[in-house]
Amino acid sequence: FGKRIKEQIQESLPEWRDKFLRYKELKNLISSPAPSESIFVGLLNDEIDKFNAFFVEQEEDFVIHHKELQYRIQRLVEKCGHNDEICREEIGEIRKDIVNFHGEMVLLVNYSNINYTGLAKILKKYDKRRGGRLRSPFIQKVLRQPFFKTDLVSRLVREWETTMDAMFSPPSDSSSSIADAEGHERSAVAAAGEGIFRNTVAALLTMREMRRVSSTHSAFSLPPLNL
Repeated sequence: FGKRIKEQIQESLPEWRDKFLRYKELKNLISSPAPSESIFVGLLNDEIDKFNAFFVEQEEDFVIHHKELQYRIQRLVEKCGHNDEICREEIGEIRKDIVNFHGEMVLLVNYSNINYTGLAKILKKYDKRRGGRLRSPFIQKVLRQPFFKTDLVSRLVREWETTMDAMFSPPSDSSSSIADAEGHERSAVAAAGEGIFRNTVAALLTMREMRRVSSTHSAFSLPPLNL
């Protein structure tokens, strides 16, 4: 897991990288000798406070951006109607913005998943080292934290996937329009491909892998991926 979280940090947005669980530091801390439970819990609570502050801030920004994008699309529809030609450049820009916005939201869901999994694993290591039973009650607390509650962001992801399907789908009555629409789609994806798009794909693969490696469901399992 240490290798996985390191890869996820490297693949995340640069400004997000110091917001992840300090897994390696915590793992090293409990190796020799393990700190007292009160000290260890204090360190984990500091990490949770960090996760919550970052997650809530991002979530609030996403809600605002969601409304702004909806407004831009509505204005574009009013301005252009069904004539894409007169608004080709604006349509291309808004498509790129949608791809980026969708990608950032997927990355935030992955941020929640990877940090939750890291906490569960580091608690398991601590209990094994100390012979304690801290993991179960602490995870029950984690499940109530804002950073673990991804329902709103997941719903926005699904909504924008529907919007992308509509905006990237070419009309069926013109072969030239089809070619133009497909070209716009490729341009939008390519514009994000070197950054957020690539990172989004990596995040989706990681979320699926984290659910696949556990063949049995337990109290510490991640919920189903609802994207």
